[in-house]
Amino acid sequence: MEAGYYMTAHLMMAVGGAVLGSLQFGYNTGVINAPQKVIEDFYNKTWLFRYEEPVTRSTLTTLWSLSVAIFSVGGMVGSFSVGLFVNRFGRRNSMLMSNSLAFVASVLMGFSKMAYSFEMLILGRFVIGLYSGLTTGFVPMYVGEVSPTALRGALGTLHQLGIVVGILIAQVFGLDSIMGNESLWPLLLGFVFIPALMQCILLPFAPESPRFLLINRNEENKAKSVLKKLRGTTDVSSDLQEMKEESRQMMREKKVTIMELFRSPMYRQPILIAMVLQLSQQLSGINAIFYYSTSIFDKSGVEQPVYATIGSGVVNTAFTVVSLFVVERAGRRTLHLIGLAGMAGCAVLMTIALVLLERLPWMSYLSIIAIFGFVAFFEIGPGPIPWFIVAELFSQGPRPAAFAVAGLSNWTSNFIVGMCFQYVADLCGPYVFIIFTVLLILFFIFTYFKVPETKGRTFDEIASGFRQGGASQSDNKTPDEFHSLGADSQV
Repeated sequence: MEAGYYMTAHLMMAVGGAVLGSLQFGYNTGVINAPQKVIEDFYNKTWLFRYEEPVTRSTLTTLWSLSVAIFSVGGMVGSFSVGLFVNRFGRRNSMLMSNSLAFVASVLMGFSKMAYSFEMLILGRFVIGLYSGLTTGFVPMYVGEVSPTALRGALGTLHQLGIVVGILIAQVFGLDSIMGNESLWPLLLGFVFIPALMQCILLPFAPESPRFLLINRNEENKAKSVLKKLRGTTDVSSDLQEMKEESRQMMREKKVTIMELFRSPMYRQPILIAMVLQLSQQLSGINAIFYYSTSIFDKSGVEQPVYATIGSGVVNTAFTVVSLFVVERAGRRTLHLIGLAGMAGCAVLMTIALVLLERLPWMSYLSIIAIFGFVAFFEIGPGPIPWFIVAELFSQGPRPAAFAVAGLSNWTSNFIVGMCFQYVADLCGPYVFIIFTVLLILFFIFTYFKVPETKGRTFDEIASGFRQGGASQSDNKTPDEFHSLGADSQV
């Protein structure tokens, strides 16, 4: 087998240690769903303890929406700060340092009940959001840079697998019989301490990104040594050659700032693609399912909505594994298109089921099938692909700035959905998923006409496609024109 086309122990250690951060992100996305009623009860008791009167319904709704959405505000700030860390401290060290935020958040949320302070809980959610925002930049960047070209797509999908496993763990731990009850919910929220500790133990044994060592630090011998361990071979000349070519290309480019990404014709199309793919992930409606699935199943007439929610988490995880195995065969663009089309179909089914539910009680089963299908199609394309394709669309120079912009797009749309879905759902009733259907169709059209296939191509080959487009001031290359670039390197 050709060098670099298989997993080595060092590569598994590097990727495994990194995706613990993804698991944290997923856990904190899903953890707030199940214990909603017991936490609202804590807010009411705290209010009563302080002001000797019960909290009003509107204040309670505001406090709860803030508890859910402040996580995304932290995520926005964190994701936009990625570039401040990765070039100064390195990819691995940045991941290690960010765990201090997870420890702080764990203490704030874990002791909030004892302190009779919902402010501590909300602040803890903001801090763990900061951590998660940084993670959504650090992990895909690090994994993309340590992975060989032939495995980059499959290993890039592990970031999303970490997220969905984290969501599933949160859903199971959130059961009333485990930790989602009145006495143990602070432990449920404070659990973030454990994966942070595990990452602090594992990451010191993982290498720094060889791309960072060679291109940013100019430490060729270190980069070569790391590559030999990661690839499990003494011949790493092709990897080094690719990095040196990327480095030479960077020397010809001036330093790329966030503003430069939008001003330069060379970067305008890839940054637009990166942003729209992130929007397609969040505005697809998936977080409406993750944040409010229990109440959606409840409205659908499901007798045990929390178990149906866990069922959606299992489907979520299973189809991420499917994506892991097919992403290098089918290609990124194809899977994204299939995922968007499938989600649009399931959103229509969900709407029909919710509209007819009162007249036809068996429609509750159709709503479960539609939600499970929605989640499955999400994990085939829009779930994993927007994260790692950012690393593929940009060379080493603009990559940190591109991750900051893409992360901000993701977290801003995440916040909008988290904050507004409940109000929009109350306004639109069963027709709320029609909005997502329209958005999914628009994202499908954009992906079909604008997104190139990146499967099996080196970072430099992908970037050169956009450089040629920028040089000719043509931002309208068809996918077929992009496919022809680097076609010889298809795996």
